[in-house]
Formats: sequence, C-alpha cells, structure tokens
Amino acid sequence: MPNPHVMAESRAIPVALDTAFHRTLVLPLPELFTRWYGPIGPVKAVHNQTGEWGTVGQTRTVTQVGGGAMQEELTLVDPPRAFGYTLTGIMGPLGPLVSHVEGEWRFAPIGTGTEVTWQWKVYRKSAPAGAALPIFARLWHGYARQGLAQLSDALVR
Repeated sequence: MPNPHVMAESRAIPVALDTAFHRTLVLPLPELFTRWYGPIGPVKAVHNQTGEWGTVGQTRTVTQVGGGAMQEELTLVDPPRAFGYTLTGIMGPLGPLVSHVEGEWRFAPIGTGTEVTWQWKVYRKSAPAGAALPIFARLWHGYARQGLAQLSDALVR
C-alpha cells in the first residue's frame, strides 16, 4: 500500500476539553459542513446511521451537495482525546483519485480552551492519482479551516 498523503488543520476553541470532544463527536455533519470550498461541497445528508454517533464499528453513508458520497466507519473513540474514522466507497470528484481516507479528530487542552486538530490520511488509487493529491490538499486545508471555524461557532454558542 502506498504511503498516505497526510494533511491536518488545528484551531484553538474556548471550551473545555470534555465539551469539545463530546459535542464534536455527535454534531450532525450537515450542521458542521454547510458551505462550499472551491469544488468541495457541503454535506447534504447522513443516511443509514443507527443511534447517536459514538460507538466503534458504527457505519453511515455521507452524501454531499454536488454528488459526492462515501461510507464512513467509526474506528476509534478515545474520550476526551480523539476519535477516528475510515472513509471508503468514495464517489464523486474524489472517486477516481482516492482509495480510502483515515480521518481523525484530536483534542488537547490549550490555555483556557481546547486545541482541535482534524487530520486526513489520504490513500491514492494509483500513482497518476497521487500527482493530483497536492492540489486536492490545498483545497482540503481551506475546507478544514472553514469547518473548524464553523465548529468553533457551534461549540461556543
């Protein structure tokens, strides 16, 4: 398996560590990712999720405005430090490029709040697809900064 393309963004949010972790884990994705960033669309809906998101092994289907879709499986829940997931069955613009993604949200105390880091390890489908990942990474960083700003707004309300 080729080495992943790793990308991460962080933001300090003025809420307690436990609050940041637990509220982020269960926050509905369509409420977190509501805006386009370049060609990366907002989350339109989440399907096939049973119960509140938070148990390792849970799965759901995430759809995006513009036709993207993927299967998400929760792979790690380590309160209040981190939770992780794997994205597979990626359709839409990323489909030809990406085999799968290992995502992780990490939480650490910082000052009077919490530093929230969102990371993706993107595994390419082929060597030619790998050439496009640095371009996608630039777009993803903008999308992630925007998502972290929306997360901050949701958590400090």
